[in-house]
Amino acid sequence: MTGEAKWCYRGDPQEGQSAPVVQFTNGKLKSSENMNFTLYRSKDTNNPRKKHKRMLNTETNRLSYVGNNFGPGALKCNTLCRYFVGVLDKNSGQMEVYNAELFNMQPLISDDVADDDLSEYLTKSYREKVDLCVEAFGTNKQKRALNSRRMNAVGKEVLNKAVAKAAEDIIETKGVAALVSNAAEDEKAEVSLVLPPCHKDADKPEDVYKFEDIISPAEYEALQAPAAAFMNVTSAEILKMIEEKKHCSFVLDELKSMPVGEKSRDHKARCLWFLDRLVKLSSQKVVKKKHAMGPDCPHIISNKLVKTFTVLSFGNGRLKNHVSASMKVKIVAYAIALALHINNFQTDLTVLQRDLKVRDSRILDIAKAMRLKFTKSKGFYGIDEHKVVTLSLPLPINKMPPGWRKRKMT
Repeated sequence: MTGEAKWCYRGDPQEGQSAPVVQFTNGKLKSSENMNFTLYRSKDTNNPRKKHKRMLNTETNRLSYVGNNFGPGALKCNTLCRYFVGVLDKNSGQMEVYNAELFNMQPLISDDVADDDLSEYLTKSYREKVDLCVEAFGTNKQKRALNSRRMNAVGKEVLNKAVAKAAEDIIETKGVAALVSNAAEDEKAEVSLVLPPCHKDADKPEDVYKFEDIISPAEYEALQAPAAAFMNVTSAEILKMIEEKKHCSFVLDELKSMPVGEKSRDHKARCLWFLDRLVKLSSQKVVKKKHAMGPDCPHIISNKLVKTFTVLSFGNGRLKNHVSASMKVKIVAYAIALALHINNFQTDLTVLQRDLKVRDSRILDIAKAMRLKFTKSKGFYGIDEHKVVTLSLPLPINKMPPGWRKRKMT
């Protein structure tokens, strides 16, 4: 095996030489009838360290095997004991005994890698190298996932090409000006998806954002039971609510000035209870279906909030109701519309902003998109300045807030 050694082939063991006995490192042979072994010995017989070196080789349908009596792969048992092989002559009944030497046969893995193949492998990305490992050694599940990912990548590439081709055809057919006009219409439609239905031709402020579009008659009826706690609330109970922080600031402030009439009091209590649930929903990221809005929330209200203000997302093998960024905008818009109905179409936007935990510029953009008018007033004790919005007719011209489309809406 070394550069100095010269090897010659030996077949059957000669007199005074050892017969090879083999064992395989990776299993046992099912049949040895069709296996041929080749024994090599060193020609350097004058060198006492090399003249006893032997190498044994054989091949199967799948692998080549090599064993030797020197080097790190050699068996040490050959130096500790002697092995013999007996050959029985069936005719004479006599047995001839030969010295034997044990060889450990190991699979021969070729390390002759072409330079081109190696350079091609080195240029592959980490993901491609992992994929090669999965192809060679991965489980069936990993291989199925790899095939699925590759099919999706191919499908995505085909889709991108189809979209690019369709875009080219549209540009050639309609021209750039038509596309800009369509984009502006799409921008308006996108905003309308997160705002309550606006009846811009209404004769009265209460008909611009109709109460029935925010709370349906069936939902309004279901609010009677849970809102009863707000009907006859006392100052002591309000103070306790403030300490426990069970309700938002806007609701607590409004509870301090409930109307005297029973019908008006009941109406405001129901609206405040629904608004309080909207604020609580805005602070969540994922909504669980069972008791989504608390055990005291009527089923019809819980369903309405989940279906209207959440989107379905898939994660960890199951579907979830997720409050996305666009749904957060929708909650804010509906909360403003309901607050306008509660306060005779003029309400404090600053308190709502703090409850809903949105940026000042963000809630102003939403209010502008709803075509509301702005004024400023001093807050409690005149310390801070509050923004007040009013819904009045005629409605201001609806201009898209600057940068609205730049902000993330989904």
